[in-house]
Amino acid sequence: MRALEQRAGLIGRWVIGLLGVAWTVATFLVVPILAATDLGPAEAVKESATLLRRTWGENLIGNVGISMAFGVLFAAIALLGGAMFLASGSHSLAVNGVVAAVFVLAFILLGLIQSALQGIYSAALYRYATVGSAGDGFEATTLAQAFRVKA
Repeated sequence: MRALEQRAGLIGRWVIGLLGVAWTVATFLVVPILAATDLGPAEAVKESATLLRRTWGENLIGNVGISMAFGVLFAAIALLGGAMFLASGSHSLAVNGVVAAVFVLAFILLGLIQSALQGIYSAALYRYATVGSAGDGFEATTLAQAFRVKA
């Protein structure tokens, strides 16, 4: 795919980008399917694509919302880290190192939290799509709006 992307230039990058998005969409529910059923990886991808086709993928709106919220948090941490790094610029190298380490750890922690929340959201949507209930802690009306069938 990289060869196609490099040879075809802008159009190749665009096509590869669309294929990447299609793969991401098709595999959105693979992990919950693998965890909840006895299907193999290939069958899980097919089941994930089937569930998303049937519901038209409105559930992806939740992942976009999670990504946007965490994007704002990442930007805020980056701005705060930059400001603190500039403020500590006149101090020793050790202070700058500590500031950098704290913000690198903050980025890692925030990334882990985002990944966990997306996994939980994916599992809840899978359960809602297959059973009709996402379980405790999730409002049925919210998931029904995220997982409505296209007319």
